[in-house]
Amino acid sequence: MARKSKPARPTPNDLDPMIHERLRLGILSALVVQESLTFTELRELLQTTDGNLSVQARKLEEAGYVICDKCFEDRKPRSTYRLSPAGRLALEEYLEKLSGLLPDLAQVRGRPGGSIRPGIHPVPLHS
Repeated sequence: MARKSKPARPTPNDLDPMIHERLRLGILSALVVQESLTFTELRELLQTTDGNLSVQARKLEEAGYVICDKCFEDRKPRSTYRLSPAGRLALEEYLEKLSGLLPDLAQVRGRPGGSIRPGIHPVPLHS
């Protein structure tokens, strides 16, 4: 009888590089909890510059992860961003893989000294 193999644990290389960038992750994270946000709202929320937000939002738009609606209000351009179905799915998969990379927090907290593995300490001990 064939044994069912356990699914392999994800590796950092399995993370979607389109999402695994601080500002792009921030944009997607904001849009997953808000139906839509304007360029200005995103810029203020993420505390970034116009140029940086514009570049990163365009990359997400080109990847099909966000939808940008442009219009004019009082003769001023207004860009509004929404998460696309493909973007929602990509973010869900990204978060699933990321959670598979992380140790169980209860185990980390339950170990003496908070060490992730016995013999490995976050801060080197000096005699």
